[in-house]
Amino acid sequence: MRERLTGAVYGLGWGAVRKLPEPAAVRLGRTLADTAWRRRGAGVERLEANLARVVPGASPERLRELSRAGMRSYLRYWMESFRLPEWSPDRIRAALEVEDIHRVEEALDSGRGVVAALPHLANWDLAGAWIATRLGRPFTTVAERLRPETLYDRFVAYRESLGMEVLPHAGGSAFGTLARRLRDGGLVCLVADRDLSASGTEVTFFGETARMPAGPALLAQQTGALLVPVTLWYDGPGLMRGRVHPGIEGPPEGTRRQRAAAMTQSLADVFASGIAAHPEDWHMLQRLWTADLEPRVPSGDRAPGTESP
Repeated sequence: MRERLTGAVYGLGWGAVRKLPEPAAVRLGRTLADTAWRRRGAGVERLEANLARVVPGASPERLRELSRAGMRSYLRYWMESFRLPEWSPDRIRAALEVEDIHRVEEALDSGRGVVAALPHLANWDLAGAWIATRLGRPFTTVAERLRPETLYDRFVAYRESLGMEVLPHAGGSAFGTLARRLRDGGLVCLVADRDLSASGTEVTFFGETARMPAGPALLAQQTGALLVPVTLWYDGPGLMRGRVHPGIEGPPEGTRRQRAAAMTQSLADVFASGIAAHPEDWHMLQRLWTADLEPRVPSGDRAPGTESP
């Protein structure tokens, strides 16, 4: 029953929100965000606890301001995402400005694969649609299987409509396909600031220990692809900005795992700089730091929203 209800709610969002006039959709998103913020549910409290690490020394009033802005940013992501399949290529191109995109384009033009790794900042789906429109070809990403299955299928269809090749998060199978795409000179984009699996790599993140996926670094090592961090932020109504940071190269010595850990730490450092600059656009409503973690819920039992699709 809960799964059917969840699927129905998301289906209503995709069906109804995209039909609203844009000003009405914007108002709805803000109303929902403010309502959730005032109710101070577990997600809002967790967001504030996470922001307390990002903005050390912030007063309770400042954290409340940031969490309210964060919820508005999060609901903006959802309102945009529900409506994104209706946007024209011109609208998508106008909605995002990216600094140093040449780092991606030059590597791809040379035949080298690229792994773009992003944190949960602003709207990563819009960034995906933008890069697919700009390159004129799909890129590859992964999506964790959600329950109910109909919801997972909807997310896959949605992202494929934006120009993405979407693989199920299925361990070695997904890794092998991603590696083949990179060896062929393709682009792989991965949201990579949270990993609660046993294989997650420990990093220092805002002064405390967290785990992040080693996959982006391992893929770059194994295929010779360029690993580039990308950060995003909203810049007023109707515009998002992004930055492609310099590529991260592995250290010349050490085991494969040691080199991947060093690259993942470098990735975490860049993510931290982007999040610190725009904390209100970091959509992390879940536990992240190891000090906060409870025993991990098996992925097959995870409800939508506990991990970004």
